[in-house]
Amino acid sequence: MGLDRRGFLRSTGVATGAAAVSTTAAVAGAARATSASGGGQRVLTGFEVLHRDGYRLVSGERVGLISNPTGIVPDLRHEIDVMVASGQVDLVAAFGPEHGFRGSADAGGSEGDYVDPRTGVAVYDTYGKTAAQIAAYFRAAQVDTVLFDIQDVGARFYTYIWTMYDCMVAAAQADVRFVVLDRPNPISGVAAHGPVMHPEHASFVGRKAISQQHGMTVAELAGLFNAEFVPADAGGPVELDVVPMRGWRRDRFHEETGQPFVMPSPNMPRVETAVVYPGTCLFEATNLSEGRGTTRPFELIGAPYLDHVWADALREQDLPGVQFREAYFTPSTSKHQGALCAGLQLHVTDREDFDAIRTAIAMIITAKQVAPEFAWRESQAPFWIDRLTGSEQVRHDIDAGAGVDEVVAGWQGDLRAFRRVRDRHLLYRTGRR
Repeated sequence: MGLDRRGFLRSTGVATGAAAVSTTAAVAGAARATSASGGGQRVLTGFEVLHRDGYRLVSGERVGLISNPTGIVPDLRHEIDVMVASGQVDLVAAFGPEHGFRGSADAGGSEGDYVDPRTGVAVYDTYGKTAAQIAAYFRAAQVDTVLFDIQDVGARFYTYIWTMYDCMVAAAQADVRFVVLDRPNPISGVAAHGPVMHPEHASFVGRKAISQQHGMTVAELAGLFNAEFVPADAGGPVELDVVPMRGWRRDRFHEETGQPFVMPSPNMPRVETAVVYPGTCLFEATNLSEGRGTTRPFELIGAPYLDHVWADALREQDLPGVQFREAYFTPSTSKHQGALCAGLQLHVTDREDFDAIRTAIAMIITAKQVAPEFAWRESQAPFWIDRLTGSEQVRHDIDAGAGVDEVVAGWQGDLRAFRRVRDRHLLYRTGRR
């Protein structure tokens, strides 16, 4: 079966990494060739490619699926329903991340273990589990291959990519093949931005040394993880295959893919939310509301102690690609629940010029200047901002009175090093930019 599988992979351009620590150059070239797109062409996801080929890649194998509500086909059915109905896949288990396989849990929650009522497939809860515990799930389900298909949003602290990482380590430990069905990065993938995670600040919002806005797809990240990090944590690389998309370019935002956008989590309702999220998620680490409990999380930012002065001060800075509207809101949950907050709403006017992380740094510095009540949220780190940015550099620089350019300059060396590593694992061409 192994030779047949490799023959299938060569014929379809599916990227492999079974014995090597990274995707081979030949396969990467094939993926680039299949991803060339014409104007307005609808992107085919990795699952669609697998489905159109009659699931030959997993023929004769016991299959598990790691997914959530974003694992859909264009008619909005979930792929687990499609696979079970097809009768062509021996799907024996499913695995749910934060928020759950069917998406019924809120932030920081999951659904537990259960039998999916629609398909009868056993669902295991991976959230909060170690790689060893997940490996035990894989063994209990007796899977040969695990498929991963979850929509990412392009930010290091969005936890689904670390679910993927933990499951890759678990698959290596359990001697199970791992297959990533690729989906678009909804905020494009032209470049990486922001500070890089330092090991001492690793957590589930950032396991390994990647940048805050990584500019990669999940399949590209899987190749990077398997080359750089999995061997140390699993005693060797996982047997990795990826099914690339067809028709995606790095310069495409989600609206340009022809794919429907499904909320990956309760506080990620729109593509516009994802565009600002790599920056404004940093407000989780402050005593300002990041807009949770409103209809525009991560776009509405404010606090009871602020007023119009903050938005006015930011407008004077003429930051590229964004405008700020004075705004008032009352969060129904989370920080400042039930209290009237003054602040602003970000309106991105040019996505190509907009730098989410630099903009958020300017917002934090300005809030600190106009409001003496501004404070960092303490945690066991002891500061959550260090976990989100990946080091103490941003907090130390801001507290020392540094300007935006000085703070941004502080992470450029780490970012240049990460970009060199990242470049080795990109599968798709750049496009017009």
